[in-house]
Formats: sequence, structure tokens, C-alpha cells
Amino acid sequence: SVCIRSSSGDRLPIGGLVDTTRSLASSSDTMVLCEMMSGAPQSFFSTWATISFLTLLSVVFFSGSVFWVYYVNPTYAKWQYKINPKFPTPQDVRLEITQTLKGIVAAAFAPSLSLYLSQQGMSQAYCGVGEKGWGYLVGSFFVTWIVADAFEFGYHYLGHSVTSMWQVHKHHHRFFNPSPFSVIADEPLDQFVRALPMAVLPLIAPINMDMLFVQFGVFFYAYGVYLHWGYELEKLDAHHPWINTSYQHYAHHALSIMNKPYHTGFYIKLWDQLAGSTLKTCGCSKCARAKGERSEEAWEKIEKPDYSVLLSPSFWLQPAAKKVA
Repeated sequence: SVCIRSSSGDRLPIGGLVDTTRSLASSSDTMVLCEMMSGAPQSFFSTWATISFLTLLSVVFFSGSVFWVYYVNPTYAKWQYKINPKFPTPQDVRLEITQTLKGIVAAAFAPSLSLYLSQQGMSQAYCGVGEKGWGYLVGSFFVTWIVADAFEFGYHYLGHSVTSMWQVHKHHHRFFNPSPFSVIADEPLDQFVRALPMAVLPLIAPINMDMLFVQFGVFFYAYGVYLHWGYELEKLDAHHPWINTSYQHYAHHALSIMNKPYHTGFYIKLWDQLAGSTLKTCGCSKCARAKGERSEEAWEKIEKPDYSVLLSPSFWLQPAAKKVA
């Protein structure tokens, strides 16, 4: 049976997952995700509900905190780095959040399936460092990172090139001036497909489950918040030669339509550079500041929406705007 060893050498079962290096003698050892899941109910739907809830918490923490600082409490100093000088309306943010709630359930399906298959011993997932060692663990992190980034680019590019796929993806482009709540504000099918690497990769190669979940749940989502932030960093500006910045993704939201797949990459620009889908002009905040378009006078003229209505139940009961045609 699949197991780990205690400090006395006893073999202890942990479902379908293996940790061949961890000792239970040290109470300082952190319980890893797949070890915790070994004690969870052997039910796919229970796992799906748990992962959906954890994803919701991630959205509230990452997207909510950034939204609070840069949208609920904007300042002139911050606004100078805003790509689109205008702020999205509360109605747009409400739609982002409702779309996100649908996206959460769909996005949680693949990781839930991955954990369930792991529990059943039906994948090559493993816990801890394992027999393959640190070299394989670190190497697999970068390999899965590149593979997932290439997959995201390819799927996203097709979403702007194939009519049937655009009919699904176009709803995300309702948010042409996105806020941090729009990261996974997609139709469920889009989020289901985008999360598939989490289920597929452990089926074709040994993958550390903690590494995979941290990579997607923290690195990918946090970077997604940055891309949908609506602001730019001083050091990492739009003119970086190989990193996709928040400006590139804003430009994608604002300008990409069917047959115009500008900047569909996620982390790196390489894929778009190879596909010829990069923009040749720039409208970033750095260029806007250089042109004198981020003056205090301009700031005073900007409407600052009252996002406190998002806390009102009656606001959520109001009719939503029509969908994208």
C-alpha cells in the first residue's frame, strides 16, 4: 500500500500519495496539502466544494486588498500610475464579481479532480521532496510554469481567432477597463479549460502537489491580479523587453477583439512576439506622465466612484447591464 514512514520506521498509509522523505518525528514539519487531503472525505464533490471555498478566499484576499487600496482609496500619487485615467463604475465591478463567482466554481473543477485522482492513486502526484529529490522538484516547477504559460497563450490566442471560442471569451472583454476583481471573470468554460493543466500534468509526469497548487493558486493568481490591477509599477514598466506587464494586459482588454489577438500571453512576451500579436504603439502611464497627462488638475477632474454601494444588498438586486453583443 502507499505510505510514509514514521520516526520508528513504521509505514503509515496516506491514500494514493507518497512521501518517502518526511519524518513524523519533528512537530515543526508543515503538513502538506496532499497529506491533509488524505484525511478528507473520499468524495470528489466534497473536494470540489472545499477548493471552491479556498479559491474564494484567495480572490477576497488578493483582489479585495488591492481593490481597497487603489480603487476605494485612490490618491493622486497612486493615480499617476493608473493606465486608464478613469475608474470603472460600481456596476462594472459588480458584474466582474458575479462573473468571478461563476469562474471560481469552474476553475476549481480541475484541481479538485487532480486531488481526487491523487487520493485514488490514479495519478503520478506525490508529497514532499520524494525520491526524485530537490533538483527534480525545482526543475519541474519551471517546466510546469513554462508549459502552463504556453498553454494559456495558445488557448487565449485561439479565443480571439476562432469564432466559436470568441463567443465564449468575449464576455471577459466586457471589462475594457478592468479592476483586480476581473482576473477570473470569465464564462465557466473558459476557466474550466484554463485550469486543466492542474489535472492533466500529474497524469503524464510525477508532480509535487504542493508545488502545483502554490504555482497556480498563488503565483498565477497573484500575477493575474497584477495584470488586471489597472496600474503600473515604476521599475517594471510597459517597455520591458520580455515580461508581460499590466499595461500589455490592459491594452489586451481594451483593444483585442475577434481576429485581433493582441498580447494574449500571460507571463512572458515571447509567445506574442513569435505570433506577431504585439502592439506597436504605447499608451502606458509612463508615457502619459511624460506628456503631462497626469497632472493634479487632471486628477481633480476624474470622477471617483463611491464603491461603498458594493456593500449594499439592494445594489446587488438592481438589474445588471446587458451582455456583450
